[in-house]
Amino acid sequence: MKFTLSWLKHHLETDASVDDIAYALTDLGLEVEGIENPAERLADFKIGKVLTAEKHPDADKLKVCQVETADGPTQIICGAPNARAGITVVIASPGTYVPGIDTTIGVGKIRGIESYGMMCSEREMELSDEHDGIIELPSGEVGQTFTDWLAENSPEKVDPVIEIAITPNRPDALGVRGVARDLAARGVGTLKPVTVDPVPASFTADLGVSIDDDTLDGCPVFCGRLIKGVKNGPSPDWLQAQLRAIGLRPISFLVDVTNWFTYDLNRPLHVFDADKVAGNLRVHRAKGGETLTALDDKEYTLQAGQMVISDEKGPESIAGVMGGLETGCTEDTVNVFVESAYWDPVQIAYTGRALKINSDARYRFERGVDPAFTPEGLEHAVRMIVDHAGGEVSQVIQAGEVPDTARAYKLDTDRVVSLVGMEIPAATQRQTLTDLGFCIEGDMAHVPSWRPDVQGEADLVEEVARVASLTKLQGKPLPRIQPGVPRPILTAAQSRQQAARRTAAALGYNECVTYSFIDAQAAKLFGGGDDATMLENPISSEMSHMRPNLLGGLLRAAARNQARGFMDMALFEVGAGFHGGEPGEQHNLVTGVLIGRTGPKDVHGTSRPVDVYDAKADAEAVLAAIGAPAKVQILRGADDWWHPGRHGKICLGPKKVLGIFGELHPKVLREMDIKGPAVAFTIWPDEVPLPKNKTATRAALTANDLQAVERDFAFVVDAQVEALALVNAAAGADKALITDVRVFDEFIGGSLGEGKKSLAVTVRLQPTDKTLKEADIEAVSKKIVEKVSKATGGVLRG
Repeated sequence: MKFTLSWLKHHLETDASVDDIAYALTDLGLEVEGIENPAERLADFKIGKVLTAEKHPDADKLKVCQVETADGPTQIICGAPNARAGITVVIASPGTYVPGIDTTIGVGKIRGIESYGMMCSEREMELSDEHDGIIELPSGEVGQTFTDWLAENSPEKVDPVIEIAITPNRPDALGVRGVARDLAARGVGTLKPVTVDPVPASFTADLGVSIDDDTLDGCPVFCGRLIKGVKNGPSPDWLQAQLRAIGLRPISFLVDVTNWFTYDLNRPLHVFDADKVAGNLRVHRAKGGETLTALDDKEYTLQAGQMVISDEKGPESIAGVMGGLETGCTEDTVNVFVESAYWDPVQIAYTGRALKINSDARYRFERGVDPAFTPEGLEHAVRMIVDHAGGEVSQVIQAGEVPDTARAYKLDTDRVVSLVGMEIPAATQRQTLTDLGFCIEGDMAHVPSWRPDVQGEADLVEEVARVASLTKLQGKPLPRIQPGVPRPILTAAQSRQQAARRTAAALGYNECVTYSFIDAQAAKLFGGGDDATMLENPISSEMSHMRPNLLGGLLRAAARNQARGFMDMALFEVGAGFHGGEPGEQHNLVTGVLIGRTGPKDVHGTSRPVDVYDAKADAEAVLAAIGAPAKVQILRGADDWWHPGRHGKICLGPKKVLGIFGELHPKVLREMDIKGPAVAFTIWPDEVPLPKNKTATRAALTANDLQAVERDFAFVVDAQVEALALVNAAAGADKALITDVRVFDEFIGGSLGEGKKSLAVTVRLQPTDKTLKEADIEAVSKKIVEKVSKATGGVLRG
């Protein structure tokens, strides 16, 4: 949206500078994209007077002129035919940039005679295309800046052009009037009244207009007036200057009027050559297949349902988008029908997009023009046409009725202050809305017809806030809900997930964030893939089901990395798995996957394939970080996607499972296209019991001052006996004294015989009240042997 400063002042009485106006517009939400100020590029040009002009001795068409300038008499060589003594000219001194020729003037010699500057033509200063001679000014003082002279005598030539970006929700700002209204509400100036004296009807036209019943939803009102005896021709200079300034080419007065009102009052119009209209006009929907040559000289084929304006011969205009060439105005036009209508924004947008027509009318109608201004906009245009082109005017010819857009919303001034965060007096709020065109009755604000974007109380708050300027907001800390140290913001579950993430990352895992959707094949591998978790409208066939756990997504990610040559990796994810499709049928998980080797190959041979104990150690580290008890049970019996003999469930009891670790089943690895050994762990953080005593302080440090004692035991047991059973039995021999039991050796075969194995454990004894004597140690050792023998049937190895 472009407009000039003088055009804006046609609606706004203001003394504000261009910079102040630009700042206010951007702050109001009408972002200024650029300002083109002709005065800036002409600031260095000054007025001079030619004292003498003599023929150049070595050139027939050049003259040696003595010119009075601000710096005194100066010699300038000029080839213009009108260069002569006594005229007032525009001087470009050495060092001045001339935009029309893209040159900076310097001191030079022309045919052996020095020239100290240049006398300019209008084209050289980009004021017009005139270049037959230099500028002759009818007035002006020597040394006066040319921009000052233009401001006094031809202000349109130094009129700044402002370009603003209009968001789709502000169609009222697509007219200069709407922009001026916003600035007036901000206090940049005073909005001038706009009135019109309708032209009295001189005759009764027999031209009829009708709207089909199935088209009233797209065109509720269509009105116009017939004008006979107009004299079409060039537009007035001021009108041409304003159109050129915003990038429009003046065509003829009747065409320029419609373009001017489109930008001035956001009222698109169309003028038909009445002599070319056959019979009455009808607004209807196209059947499809009709053709129309539009004003852009292109032929368009209409689609079924698109709105058109037709006469007895056929379509003459694409409604709300572009008029037809056949009934367009020319220099020979003497009788015209001026049309003003309201068109449904959505239907105009569909038509414009389908036909690929981008016009000023479509741009405005599809965003929404003022429906109540439809008849009044017609009167404005008719008055201007009659005043400048003459003619006699018919009665108003109207079909349909202006749609009722009346609506009102409550203005809660206290709520506005609360939401905006600024102290805005209630009287100021009401005045702001009044200045924007709202009608305030009590605490109800009636919305003007030109603001289709205001659809509720929240929009009233926005209007008050943007006019008050959100740049005035001052940051204020939120008041504390209660005195003292604030409570933690994160819930226990969120804190555990955060701790799990940090721990897994510290262990060397890379975090993944995969989709909550997975393909049916992968879902079935991990206990899902049923109808309860199937999506009705998946975005792709590879995302047809909600994931039952996180392993599927992590293994898919690992397979993609292996396909790119990354064979060793450690990945983890924290997220939800889904065991149903209803709200709440989900569970939080922490899952990690180790694939390949523990590190790169090296000469010392420290690199090895990952194994189940790597997954066990990492799972225990994550569980410890989220507050799980240290003493747990390791049981078998996990799901089918785990290796049947190389996994363990971390439990607090047979039914209280905190996590699972182990190797993944080879069948699963083949299905997921994973190469190499792969171990994993899955933890259910919500299953970890919350601490009974919730406190931010740590427990007191227990530091033993007595020396601990370690004793080693080797037991021969059946090969099927689990090491954990032996460890638990040894630890239960004296729970107060024994602090740790760990396996450090396993031996199978040899002299032990078939079906036997030897497990060696280290037992750590930590006294608390007295130093252990040999008799005490022997007594505890005897209990350990008895407990292990009773629990596992093992005997002490000799």
